[in-house]
Amino acid sequence: MTTSMSAADAAALFDGARLTLARQLAGKRKSDLAGMIRKSPTAVAAWETGNKRPTASTVAELSLGLGVDPAFFAVAREDVSRLTSPPHFRSLRATSQLARDQAQAYGQLAVDIATELERHVEFPEVDLPRMAADVESITDEVPEEAARAVRETWGIGHGPLGHLVRLIENQGVLVVFSPPQAAAVDAYSFDSRLRPVVVLNPLKRDYYRQRFDVAHELGHLVMHADAEPGGRIVESQAHRFAGELLMPAEEIAPLLPRAINRSSWASLAWLKEQWGVSMQALLFRARELGVLGDVSYRNAMTTVSARGWRRAEPGQIQVLEQPSLLPRALELLEGEDVDAGLLAAQCRVPMELFRAATSRTPLTAPSGKDRGTEQDRRRVVSLLRSVEPNADSDL
Repeated sequence: MTTSMSAADAAALFDGARLTLARQLAGKRKSDLAGMIRKSPTAVAAWETGNKRPTASTVAELSLGLGVDPAFFAVAREDVSRLTSPPHFRSLRATSQLARDQAQAYGQLAVDIATELERHVEFPEVDLPRMAADVESITDEVPEEAARAVRETWGIGHGPLGHLVRLIENQGVLVVFSPPQAAAVDAYSFDSRLRPVVVLNPLKRDYYRQRFDVAHELGHLVMHADAEPGGRIVESQAHRFAGELLMPAEEIAPLLPRAINRSSWASLAWLKEQWGVSMQALLFRARELGVLGDVSYRNAMTTVSARGWRRAEPGQIQVLEQPSLLPRALELLEGEDVDAGLLAAQCRVPMELFRAATSRTPLTAPSGKDRGTEQDRRRVVSLLRSVEPNADSDL
C-alpha cells in the first residue's frame, strides 16, 4: 500500500535530510545517485543540504531510483530518530563508510517505525543505568561495576540470564534485525531521542554468539554515550561488560576448567548450555579471570580451530532469541484490523524495510525473480503522472 502524496506535493514539502537517509539506505554515494538520475553530484549535495529543492519530476526519479515513495522525502513531523550518540560499530576498519551509513540509516528508520507504533501501543519506559567508563584506561573497573549495577537495578539476581533480548526490551531498549542488504555491518547500537537501539546482524544465526552481541551492545549503551566508537579500549570495555553480565566472576570462576584435557570439553559443553554462551567465550573468560593460563588458552583455541569450531561450535539451541517489542505491537494492531501496509505508509517506510524491522526472525534476501521490472515501469509511470508541469526548477 502506498501513500496518496504526489511527487509534486513531496517536492513542495521536500526535506533534504530525508534524501540523505534514502540514499544511505540504498547504499549509494552522491555521485552514484547523480548518475542514476542524470544530474550532477553538486545538485544532489544542494538538495541534501536544503540549499535547493528538486522539481516534482526529479522527486519522481529519486523515488524510483531509491525505492521509496515520494512521501518519504516530505518534512517529518518530529525528528525523534536523530541520534544522540554515535553508533557503535565493532570495527571501523572492517567495514566501509558506505556500509556504516546504510546501517545507521536503517537504525534511524527503525526508530521512525517505533514512533508511529507508539501512537497506538504503549511501550516500556526506558530504564537503562548509565555509568561512563574512562575510554583511555585499560585498567578502568567500570565495565565490571556497570554489569553488576545492571543486574542489581533490573533485579536479575544470581545465575545465568534468561532471554536476554526480552530482558532489555522490557527496559525500553529497541531491538531489531537489520535487513539482508545491511548485513555487511555486525551488531551495533546507538541512542536516539526516543530510546536506545540495538540492531542485530541477520546472518549471524548463532544463539550463543547473538546473546554475547546483545550484551556487548548493551555495554556500549550503558558506558559509552559520549565515546568515539570503534576504539580498541572502547570495544574491550564492552567485551568485559558482556563477560561480567553473562558470566559473573564470582559465580563462573569456580566452575571453569583450570586445565584443558579430554574431559574439559564435556565440562565446557555443559557450561555452554547452562549459561547460554559459547565455549570460546568461556575459554576467554577463564583466561581473563586467571583461571586458565595463556599457554593453556592458546592450546585450547588451537583445538577449537582444528575442530572447525571457530565459526560453528556444536550446541543444542538452534533458535535465535527473537525481538518482540515491534512484532508484538504489529500483531496487536493487525488484530484490531489495522492494515500493516497503512502503518508502513504512515511511517513513510518501504514495505520491505517495515517487515524487516517488525519481524521476529531475520529476513532473507529476495531473489532476482521477486524484484521484477514490469512493476517498476508501472510505478514510474504512475509517479510521473503526478508531476506538475510548472514545478520549481532544479539546480
